[in-house]
Amino acid sequence: MKFSQVIRGAVTRRPSTGGHDSLDVITDPTDSSPGGGVIDNAIYSHGTRVLSPATPQQTIEALASIPDALAWIGLYRPNADALAELEVEFDLHPLAIEDAVGAHQRPKLERYGDVLFVVLRAAFYVDEREEVEFGELHLFVGPNFVVSVRHSAKPDLSVVRRRMESDPRLLALGPIAALYGIMDAVVDQYAPVVAGLETDIDEIEAQVFEGDPSVSRRIYELSQEVLDFQRATLPLTAMLQTLRETYGKGEGNLELKRAFRDVADHVAVVNERVDGFRQTLREILTVNATLVAQRQNEDMRKLAETSNHQNDEVKKISAWAAIFFAPTVVTGIYGMNFDYMPELHFAWSYPAAIGLMAALSVGLYIMFKKRGWL
Repeated sequence: MKFSQVIRGAVTRRPSTGGHDSLDVITDPTDSSPGGGVIDNAIYSHGTRVLSPATPQQTIEALASIPDALAWIGLYRPNADALAELEVEFDLHPLAIEDAVGAHQRPKLERYGDVLFVVLRAAFYVDEREEVEFGELHLFVGPNFVVSVRHSAKPDLSVVRRRMESDPRLLALGPIAALYGIMDAVVDQYAPVVAGLETDIDEIEAQVFEGDPSVSRRIYELSQEVLDFQRATLPLTAMLQTLRETYGKGEGNLELKRAFRDVADHVAVVNERVDGFRQTLREILTVNATLVAQRQNEDMRKLAETSNHQNDEVKKISAWAAIFFAPTVVTGIYGMNFDYMPELHFAWSYPAAIGLMAALSVGLYIMFKKRGWL
C-alpha cells in the first residue's frame, strides 16, 4: 500500500481549532464485544501525529512507510482475537498476550526480546462511597510501537496523548517517552487517593474517641484499602529503577532518565505516605481495642457496684424479715387456742411471751448488725 493511499483510507480528521487539527476517537467497527475495540490509533513522526489509521492493520501497513515512525494503538478490553494480529505483526509474546486478555495482574515489568510488557494499576478515590477503586492498564512497548490495553474506564489515556502531542520534543524520544507519559499520569492520580485516605483516617480517629461502635469495622475496611493501594504502588519503585538504568544511559536519553527519576520521586512519596497510613491504622486499632476494653471494664465495674448494692438491699430486707418473723412464731404458737396449754393460765405467761419476742428480735438485730446486714 502506498503512503498516499494510507492517507486517503486511514486518516479521520475534523476541522481545526486552536491552530492544529483535532482527531476523532476511532473505534474498531469489526469488534462486537461490549466496550471493546480501538479507542485511539495514531502514527507519529518526530513527535508529531501524521496519521490516524482506522484499524491496527492499516497502522501496521503504514508504519514501514514513515521514517522514524511511532505507532500508538489504544485498545479497550480486547479479546484474544483482537490481539492475535498484533501478536504476529509486533512479535508479542503469547504469555504477555494471555495476561493482557485475562487481566487481574499485579504491577510488573517484563522483557520479551525487544518488547517490554508493563502492567500498571491506576487508583481513584470515590468521595461518595469513601472507597478506592482500581483500574488495570497493560502496555506493550516495542522499538517503534506502543500498544495500550485498558480494562477499566479509567485512566483516560486521551489526556496523556494530548499532553504528549503538545510536546513533540518529548514524544520524539520514542516509545519509552510514551511509557513515561502514561506512568507519570497514573502516578499523578495517586495524589487524590492519598488525600482521601488521610481524610478517612482523621475521621476514624475522631470516631474512636467518640466511642462509635462501628469504627472497628471501618478501621478494618480502610486497612484493606490501604493494603490494596500499597500493592499497586510498591512495585513501581523497582520498575522505575530498571527503566532508569536501562534507558537512562547515553547523552540522548538524559531527558528520559530525568523524567523517570521525577516519577520515581513521586512514587517514593506515595509509598512513604501509604506505609505511614498502615502504621497509623495499626496504632488506631490498638488504641480502639484499649478504649473498648476500658469501657467494658467500666461497665463491668458499674454492673458489679449495682449488683453489690442490690445484695446489700437484699440482706437488709432479709434481716428485717427475720427480726419480724421471730415474734410471729411466738404469737403463732400461743395463738393456736389449744385447750391443754398450761402456760395460758399462768400469771407470768403474757409478760414471758412479750419478753421472749423482744429478746428474739433484739438478738437477731444485734447479730445482723455485727455482720453488716443492717
